[in-house]
Formats: sequence, structure tokens, C-alpha cells
Amino acid sequence: MQKIDNLVFNADGLIPAIAQDATTGEVLMMAWMNAESLAHTLGSGQVTYWSRSRQELWRKGESSGHVQRLIDLRVDCDRDCLLVQVEQIGPACHTNRRSCFYTAIRNGAEVELMAPET
Repeated sequence: MQKIDNLVFNADGLIPAIAQDATTGEVLMMAWMNAESLAHTLGSGQVTYWSRSRQELWRKGESSGHVQRLIDLRVDCDRDCLLVQVEQIGPACHTNRRSCFYTAIRNGAEVELMAPET
């Protein structure tokens, strides 16, 4: 198991993790990691997050099959945010869209940019 030293976790022991498609650069989603989920990710190569709602580890794609394979992990300059570059299998969003960032604010109104995958 690998270890990253000196990361800055919040008061709940979490650090934000932004998932990005390693090939296209598309931002897919944001989730939270704790030290244990980070260790699982680094050890297995399959991205694992911490589910705040369920209070348990959440291996991405565990039930949907839409897994994220770790390509690269980067730490920001303040060491308080992670960029997780992944190979995404299937949609990243629980709404069945490629990205969780499918809504834009334009001229003061929300605009849906992508439909769910079928």
C-alpha cells in the first residue's frame, strides 16, 4: 500500500477529489476521499471514495459497473485537493450522464448540456 504524506484533510477527515478523464481532460465528477479510500485507490488501481451519506467506502462502479481505473493521482499546491485522472467505463454520474457537470448557468438560467446515456 502506498502513502501520501502531508495531505490536508478537513475536520471530518476528508479531502475533495475531482475525477477527470485522463485522455480527454473532461471533468467527470467531484467526490470525497478519506485516508482509507485513498489507500484503497492507490493499492488497487480502482478509484474508491468515501460516501458521506452512507458513511462507508464507495468503490466507484461497485453496483453500476461504471468503474474508474486510476491512471494518475495529482495533489494541488495547497495539498488539500486531489485530481484523480481516470479511465472511465460508462457514465460517471449517477444520473447516467458522462459527467456530473451537465448543467450550465447561462444568462441567469440553467441549461442542460447533455442527456442521460441510454
